Amino acid sequence: MSKPRKPKGRPISGWLILDKPVDFGSTEAVSKIKWLFKAQKCGHAGTLDPLASGMLPIALGDATKTVPYVMDGRKIYEFTVTWGEQRSTDDLEGEVIESSDKRPTEDEILALLPNYTGVISQVPPQFSAIKIAGERAYDLAREGETVEIPSREVEIYRLTLLECENERTAHFEVECGKGTYVRALARDFGCDLGCFGHISGLRRTFVAPFAEGTMIPLAELVALEEIQDDEERLAALDALLIDTSEALSSLPHLIVNDDQAHRLKMGNPILVRGRDAPVEESEAYATARGKLIAIGEIGQGEFRPKRVFG
Repeated sequence: MSKPRKPKGRPISGWLILDKPVDFGSTEAVSKIKWLFKAQKCGHAGTLDPLASGMLPIALGDATKTVPYVMDGRKIYEFTVTWGEQRSTDDLEGEVIESSDKRPTEDEILALLPNYTGVISQVPPQFSAIKIAGERAYDLAREGETVEIPSREVEIYRLTLLECENERTAHFEVECGKGTYVRALARDFGCDLGCFGHISGLRRTFVAPFAEGTMIPLAELVALEEIQDDEERLAALDALLIDTSEALSSLPHLIVNDDQAHRLKMGNPILVRGRDAPVEESEAYATARGKLIAIGEIGQGEFRPKRVFG
């Protein structure tokens, strides 16, 4: 019987909040970070298109178990819409498929925004990662197929017109929920205004719970490659990581002792006592000595672990 393969890389865990540059894909970014940190596991929490810049939370090691909690968080984008052209990809990369000489006024744009606030129905772009009959929509689109993508509900918490630099462009900020396509907003704005439109600039500035100030530019990480000593270079990189538990800050939090932590790591429940202890929670997390131990549920006076951490 052969021995199981030992995973390659370091068992390092935590979140790196990357400031992704334009023309750099999300998958490419994950590969670069995994290589820099010599990490065993690495993944991101929400794709950013190559033409978009900004916040790309990247999970290393055990932090990959908390990716869904970040994927579900609110996001803030700043984006520029160029009027007069609708494109196949709803951004600068695509071919022009519709055009118009009409340009909207600032008053017309402002009057439109309330229609896009709250829970709205949105059809994702043809070039998107939505699966149609088991295939990604963008793969079908690249093969020249036009597919019917069903609309879905997304939530827009805030939508602001920041400025109209000229009659051809407008700059916005949007705070939105999971699954919102900003490219689709630009497309739909243009259709409603009768002038067509597409995204010509997009930057993500916030992914809950990580603030804009936590972002690390890729160039800063790459600069650390110049440190010749491996131990010194990796220590400098590790210092940039955010603790795994930060991704769970929206959940109830239990602080447990060493004995309780051991029980949880073995997959066993622990008693939850005290006047202020939560009674019923579908999800909560437990830490010991500041380290994440488990995610689980609370009920009938117990915390029952569902996911444990090393």
